[in-house]
Amino acid sequence: MDLVLSYTPPLNKKCSPLVLKDDEDVAALLASRSDSTCKIPLGVIVEPTEVCAYEKSGQESSDDTDGSHDGSHDGFRDNYLDVDYCDSEPTDVGSSRQTLPVFRNVERTSNDNGASATQPAKGNPPVDPLLRLTGADSTFSDGSDLHKGKYFNTKKDLKRKLSDIAMKGNFEFQTRKSNRSLWVIECIDPNCSWRLHASKIVPESTKFVIRKYVGVHSCSLLNRNANHRQATYVVIGEQVAPQYVGVEKGPGPKGVQTFARTELGAQISYYKAWRGRKHAHTLIRGSPEQSFHLNPGTVTRIKVDGESRFKYLFLAFGVAIRGFRYMRKVVGIDGTFLKGQYRGVLLVATAQDGNGQCYPLAWGIVDSENEDAWTWFLTQLKEIIGDTDELALISDRAPSIKKTISTVFEKAHHGACAWHVAQNIKNKFKCADIMGSYWSAVNAYRCEDFAGYMIEISNRYPRVAEYLENEVGFEKWSRCHYPGLRYNITTTNMVESLNSMLVNARDFPYVALLDVIQEKISKWWNDRRIVGMALTTPLTPSRESQLRPRFVQSNGRHTSQLNPVTYHVKEGELEGVVDIFNKTCTCKEFDIDKLPCVHAVAAAHHAQVSVYSLVSPYYTKEYYVLAYGETIYPVGSQSQWDVPNEVVARIVLPQEVKDKKRGRPKTSRFPSVGEFRKRKNRCGKCGAYGHYKKKCNSQTGSTEGNPPTNVPV
Repeated sequence: MDLVLSYTPPLNKKCSPLVLKDDEDVAALLASRSDSTCKIPLGVIVEPTEVCAYEKSGQESSDDTDGSHDGSHDGFRDNYLDVDYCDSEPTDVGSSRQTLPVFRNVERTSNDNGASATQPAKGNPPVDPLLRLTGADSTFSDGSDLHKGKYFNTKKDLKRKLSDIAMKGNFEFQTRKSNRSLWVIECIDPNCSWRLHASKIVPESTKFVIRKYVGVHSCSLLNRNANHRQATYVVIGEQVAPQYVGVEKGPGPKGVQTFARTELGAQISYYKAWRGRKHAHTLIRGSPEQSFHLNPGTVTRIKVDGESRFKYLFLAFGVAIRGFRYMRKVVGIDGTFLKGQYRGVLLVATAQDGNGQCYPLAWGIVDSENEDAWTWFLTQLKEIIGDTDELALISDRAPSIKKTISTVFEKAHHGACAWHVAQNIKNKFKCADIMGSYWSAVNAYRCEDFAGYMIEISNRYPRVAEYLENEVGFEKWSRCHYPGLRYNITTTNMVESLNSMLVNARDFPYVALLDVIQEKISKWWNDRRIVGMALTTPLTPSRESQLRPRFVQSNGRHTSQLNPVTYHVKEGELEGVVDIFNKTCTCKEFDIDKLPCVHAVAAAHHAQVSVYSLVSPYYTKEYYVLAYGETIYPVGSQSQWDVPNEVVARIVLPQEVKDKKRGRPKTSRFPSVGEFRKRKNRCGKCGAYGHYKKKCNSQTGSTEGNPPTNVPV
């Protein structure tokens, strides 16, 4: 048995490898290559000696005294240079050299020096011998995790991701079409199948999504280039950045060059390596400019009194301001007291996203909840969210808030928190047993149903009904009488959630409190962005879970068409007339919540219309992702701040501390009107909470939580 070299041409059809018996065969193969420096992959095969017809023929011809061959060897080389495609089926490795397939697309010519050269014959593509040796399918994947429908925050992020994939996959791509809302790229080889098409989700967004993607290459290895066009200093810096973590200096430019050559297979210049090193430093350690430019559009306001002492503060992150366009225009406002040295009150304005989670818009620190403070805060809030008929403001019934909202916001509608109204009723009229009818009236969609609940309240407690109608006003707390659009938001629970989040940070200094707020909100944005990216349904999870049962409930309902867009849905006494064009229903649930009711789902099924087309865009995955698409960055260390001169020159003195009362400062608030705190009982026998001494099951008393009684003083 002999081990011989072999070469398989890159053909469309399978054929047997060509056997390279000696140096002359190798020379013939090299002579067919225009690039003498290229690498030609060869295979090794085992050939039985006794069946090698060419070897026998070669041995016979070797007896010639002049050292010439019988011509078969030269014929092999000539035949090899005339290769195009297989005219016959693949032959066995042990067959004679004369039975190997003949190739015809390469013609031998002579150059000016008389040396032989090869040129492709007209009408046939050139042969590339650097594809697979096996003759099998030569396609390969780029090895990435990209797929159709994947989102990227910006076009720049998508470019960086593709550059990283190209570097690791050792291929290059070129841009076929690019503008602010579109990016189409393809492999540098025009015959390759790899390509990607990405565009913006919506025109006004910066977020890109992959529309089409073919991640399989069919190009030749000849298109690999050491001077990789995607090897920009940004990509190099991102790849080498981990080497600067936890070290004082890290690799220099020459070290970056070595890294790019050994790890990425790219040859880069010293200057590009220097820029990549600088970019890596910025990624790891940040830059001084980022202190004020990483959160563009952020609004901050500070007001001082006549003695330059701090009075009010307002903060709204630019990311939240821009994301508010994807929120329902319902804003809850409230305040909570601070427990630090200078006391004060933290004011909060928050919306609610399509998944029912609070979406903080603005923060304020004032001396107290008075009319002047609320006027100043709401004036700043008006500048960032506007004042329209679509806007709804929900708060408690504090006189300062009620009066200020009507003064600052002329077009927006004010609504009262239904929970605070309920607490006032229980405290003022001592009628907790009427709360069931009250909450049914609050959540009623139709005025007819609301009137029925109010009759129940009036029959039992006439003074309560009079209070709700005249003193509070139906339009302030009931869903069906509200003049604007407040969807399913009837309380300020979303604001109370933010206050609970900061329960431990409210005794921090003001700057530290704002740092905690920034850290919390930044984490929320990131976590919700991840959730939004992973969604596989058209709607947010809470709206999907709310809509799915309605599909089941709509089954079997009798539906009749009244006109092209109006349908009558009926089942027993429950019926509704649905207008799928104007998205309304006589049950009013579709009108107020902007989510298809059971009648609308049945009508959509009868009309063969997607029920998702009837849902408000505020509940969709796209709006959810867009709302949290941007990032809230930390401001960094104070030593890196680049503070404008006018800010440095401004004098802000601490506010005066009010007369301190004796004893330990109070850190817990007084319960609100109607709010009761349940007291925990402590056992006098075992010291545990939750039961009395008489009901204690402990056989031997425990001293947990009690001072020992047998220790001498």
